[in-house]
Formats: sequence, structure tokens, C-alpha cells
Amino acid sequence: MTSIVSKLPQVGTTIFTTMSALAAQVGAINLSQGFPDYDCSPELIELVNQAMKEGHNQYAPMAGVKALRDEIANKVQKLHGAAYDPDTEITITAGGTQAIFTAISAVIHPNDEVIVFEPAFDCYAPAIKVMGGIVKSLELEPTNNYRIDWGMVKKLITNRTKLIILNSPHNPTATILHQEDIEQLSAIVHNQDILILSDEVYEHLIYDGEVHHSMARYPELKERSFIVASFGKLFHATGWKVGYVLAPEYLMNEFRKVHQFLVFSVNSAMQHAMAQYLKDENTYRSLPDFFQQKRDYFRQGLAQTQFELLPSYGSYFQSVKYGHLNNESDVDFAMRLTREAGVACIPTSVFYTRGTDHKVLRFCFAKKQETLDDAVNRLLDFKL
Repeated sequence: MTSIVSKLPQVGTTIFTTMSALAAQVGAINLSQGFPDYDCSPELIELVNQAMKEGHNQYAPMAGVKALRDEIANKVQKLHGAAYDPDTEITITAGGTQAIFTAISAVIHPNDEVIVFEPAFDCYAPAIKVMGGIVKSLELEPTNNYRIDWGMVKKLITNRTKLIILNSPHNPTATILHQEDIEQLSAIVHNQDILILSDEVYEHLIYDGEVHHSMARYPELKERSFIVASFGKLFHATGWKVGYVLAPEYLMNEFRKVHQFLVFSVNSAMQHAMAQYLKDENTYRSLPDFFQQKRDYFRQGLAQTQFELLPSYGSYFQSVKYGHLNNESDVDFAMRLTREAGVACIPTSVFYTRGTDHKVLRFCFAKKQETLDDAVNRLLDFKL
């Protein structure tokens, strides 16, 4: 008898933990996992301490602290002109990954089909498979900047298609959805019983004056979408593991049926602190400039290396191609860079179900300037 747990990857064997462990072992600069090497705001830390001293140390409401849900509703209204009821359409989660797993668990049943665009973050497919769903992957390629071929999406649609998963800004490719994508998506789902899971954890990390095309902006898409967001990305505090989900009431009812038995509620003091911190709009409106400066600085450094830079429109990742330099697999080359150059990155083949290798590596630039300087210098000194 096959156990359901056999459908999950073995704990501790993901490329992210492997590369971080190798970086620590050999003393490499870790640009593999997506987390900052600088601290979050001292003001936010003080607000957490204050919340603890004020006694916010017991269970929060299952849906989340009301003051935080109110602030999220205000933020989404200001940014996207979208109204979400904080009582019935917003839920605070234990990070983005829990939110994604919960949303998939709430709506996917055996033999339901889910369209996933690859390269894709590695938490989507396992959750689908555990629920008995079927992953329908569409591979995107760097040759056309990972743009979605919506004609191919139409061919993947069947009467069993239940969900389409989107991620913009995208991990690992740093691409974003454009107005044309929204129009194509809208046409495909119109008059169809197809739901959308929109992973928008990098929503504020978008550059060059581009617009974040959240599903919340488009009424027909909004009414069929779970939207996942992350305070870890927003506040440079990935270790706090606090996020949230937006969804129309009929979908949120299903989401909360799972959420209440999965985590029930999320860290109380941090929610109270975040509610206070969010009152200042600059906490999120300043992020595009903050990260674009890091992106531009890192790209200027990488441009001096032999790598070919791919565009980075959003997220805090920069991908490079190296196929013109050698024919090593991206996994082998990433391992060698870590050991010999002293810089850890992620081979993007791990984001494809079939391990498709386009000779592309992903670096994280959410780092201090001196960290980026050191990494670039090491890559410049590396003999290919």
C-alpha cells in the first residue's frame, strides 16, 4: 500500500538546504536562499517588544488580529482599488508557504488538474499531489524571457481543470505579468469554473516603474482568486513567518476550514506590531526604490563577469546564463561555484519537474552592499 507521505520530497534534501549547508561548510557567500543578510527595522522590533509587554502573548483570533486585517484592507484599497472585507475575506497565515498549502488543500480533490508554470517554486506541486490532484506543467524558457504562451495554456485546459497557479513577481525568473497576460488569462477563465492561486509574495519588489498586476485589480479575476502575500518579504523578516491571504468570502470559508486545523492562529504580538507599523505607508511604498538600487548595483557588478544577465523586473533575484562558457549541468556548476569561487547560488533546473537545464543560475541580491561587492569580486577572480 502506497503511503501518502511518499508523495512528498524527503525532508532536508531540497536544493535550498543543500546549497546553504554547502555554503556554510566551505565559507561561501550565500546568495542561494532568498533572505536578507541585514536586519529588519528597529522600530518594528520595538513594536513587537511593546506588544509583548502589553500582554499580547496568548492566542490571536483564528482569522488574525482585527487591527492587522483592517490595515491590510486599507493597503489593498489604496494600492489596487480593491475592497476586501477584513472579517470575511482576509486571513493571517504562518507565512506564504502555509497559505499556499492551505489554499490548495481547500479546493483540490483527487483528479482535479492544476496548471503550473515552470520554473516554479517547489512548494506548489507537493501540495497538489498530496491532495490527489494532477499537476499540468507548462515549461517556460529564457529564450523569450519566460513569457507565458497562452495558446499552450488553452490546450492544457480540460473539464477537470480546477486551478491555475500564478506567481508575479516570479521566483526564480524575476519576471512579471503584463497587461497582455491579464487579458489572455481573463479570456481563458471567462465563464469557466477555474480558480486562481496568485502567489504575490514579492508584490512590492517591482522595478523600473512597472505596475504590479495583482488579481485584486480585476473584478472577474478577484472573484475567483486566492491572493497570497508575505510580511517576511515586506518587512525584511523572513524568519518571522507571517503572511496573509485575500479571497472572496466563498473561497475564504473553505480556506479557513483547513487553516483552523492546520495552524489555527499566528503569532499574536507580531500581528499587533505589524498593524501599528503598517499605518505608515512608506513602509511598503519605499520598497521598489530600495530594492531596485540593490538590483542595479548587483547587475553593474555582474556585468563585469563573463555571465550573460537575464532581465530582473521584480523579486530580489537575478538570473544569469553561462551556457556560452561551458557545458556543465547547472547543478554541477552551482556546486563548483560554491566550492571554488566561494559564492552560492541556485541552479534553476530544480524548479522544473523534468529537471530542464537551460544553463541558468539564480542569485539573491537582498544583501548588504559589502556582501554584494565581495560576491562580485569572488566571481571576477574565479577561473572558469
